[in-house]
Amino acid sequence: MSNFFEKTDLTRKDAENIVSDTLNKCDDGELYFEDSKSESIMLDDNKIKSSNYSSDLGFGFRAISGEIVAYSHSNEISKNSLNQSSKNLKSTLKSSNSTYNQEIPKTNKKFYNDINPIEEKNLKSKLEVLNKVNDYLRSKDTNVKQVTTSFSGEQKSIEIIRLGGQSITDVRPLVRFNVSVMLEKNGRKETGVYGIGGRQSYDSYLDNENWKNVCDEAYRIASVNLESKPAPAGEMKVVLGPGWPAILIHEAIGHGLEGDFNRKKTSAFHNLMGQRVASEGVTIVDDGTIDKRRGSLTIDDEGTPTERTVLIENGILKNFMQDRLNARLMKTKSTGNGRRESYKHVVLPRMRNTMMLSGKNTQDEMISSVDKGIFAVSFGGGQVDITSGKFVFNCTEAYEIIDGKIGSPIKGATLIGDGPSILKEVSMVGNDMMLDPGIGTCGKAGQGVPVGVAQPSILIDKMTVGGTKL
Repeated sequence: MSNFFEKTDLTRKDAENIVSDTLNKCDDGELYFEDSKSESIMLDDNKIKSSNYSSDLGFGFRAISGEIVAYSHSNEISKNSLNQSSKNLKSTLKSSNSTYNQEIPKTNKKFYNDINPIEEKNLKSKLEVLNKVNDYLRSKDTNVKQVTTSFSGEQKSIEIIRLGGQSITDVRPLVRFNVSVMLEKNGRKETGVYGIGGRQSYDSYLDNENWKNVCDEAYRIASVNLESKPAPAGEMKVVLGPGWPAILIHEAIGHGLEGDFNRKKTSAFHNLMGQRVASEGVTIVDDGTIDKRRGSLTIDDEGTPTERTVLIENGILKNFMQDRLNARLMKTKSTGNGRRESYKHVVLPRMRNTMMLSGKNTQDEMISSVDKGIFAVSFGGGQVDITSGKFVFNCTEAYEIIDGKIGSPIKGATLIGDGPSILKEVSMVGNDMMLDPGIGTCGKAGQGVPVGVAQPSILIDKMTVGGTKL
């Protein structure tokens, strides 16, 4: 855990006094310290293309009155810098006279260890694994034309000081390992991509040559795509596979359940609390408490302990995801979803691990019930209108379904629709819930934060599929 007062003229008592003086008439606010260290290493085209290391240290100081947020940040931790930030906040909120500042509950639970993955494994050993990945994939098949593989790692230490001297700390590890392989056959080139990650050390994923599993999956996806044919187009039934396809739930539905959009009444769900918004059997939760998962947090970036928040239960809208600001204005409580990319960014209500829970059907039952449709196993990029939930997603692995059986792999399929409508078209929920492999990053208002998704297989009775088959 970083000592933010070790190499500065700012003492902890100084910081507490400045926080008290600045926030005593505000509704809310905090002083947020952050010390982050990160690295990325990439091998491409038979050689190490890049190896980067960076560190950043600074604070963000926030004061809130009503709906007004005053924010100041600096990469210099000093008494003068914090005093200057205090003056800036007071100037912005000079008419403040509120006293909300509700105390943060305490927690002893932790969902990951205080490790530094960057230092646990030296650079030489990381480079050795990347070269082994390259050699392994190229030895599998003479059709392998390009291999790209990378590590990224981070350790982030934070401390939050609130009014009254309350101090809350956390140390957050994060790693990710990615492999991309391009195959060429008969003049056709196709790529397969796969990755894993979470809040653990590198060795948690790579010991005993587990990296080969990632290589094999990337190679499999590329091989499937080499045999694919143009995707059909039109309105049809769609079976979504378990795990990563829940990114559709995250984007098209999850954002619409964040507190700020609902407080401002710009979400399609803002006036539907307690009403049916999904088919019976659909339950969606946002859970920050799953051990070592990419989207898990011991505390959020306001210091609130995270929790398992039920958003939709058996089709009924139950809760929104809240930070302290939007919870206060909506007369409810924070759900521990206040997140920021770094000390340079303001807090927003954000998702953690967003999941649809298992039902009672099997994937085979879903597929056998479809006369004509598609089976979508994995998604790549897409576009989403957060306010309406309208989306377009590109399938990176998909198959046609004909007469209740999985047929040929297809290429160029896109799924088109809107979240609120799709929720009501779910007719079967599988018993095979799966977590994603740990690669998700969510963007909102120019900020990126690590997230997770999960779902079982689901059958959507009616969905527009965009294809390339004429």
